[in-house]
Amino acid sequence: MMKTFNLMLNSINDVKDFVNIVSKYDFDVDLTSGRYVVDAKSIMGIFSLNLSKPIKVEVHSDNCDAFIDELKKFIVE
Repeated sequence: MMKTFNLMLNSINDVKDFVNIVSKYDFDVDLTSGRYVVDAKSIMGIFSLNLSKPIKVEVHSDNCDAFIDELKKFIVE
């Protein structure tokens, strides 16, 4: 099972906060921007993406409600 949503990371601090949140969880999270896919726990990977557009998040877990709650401030429709 996989959950998908979009988010915006508007600053370096947003990226750091995001990685800190993702790193607390055991499951895999991928970020997709265009044809690039990176591990959401990799700061360098995230900075290689185009951060001026929303990034697609794929959460590989059924039990990720708490995780998504923590990311509310980054999520965009």
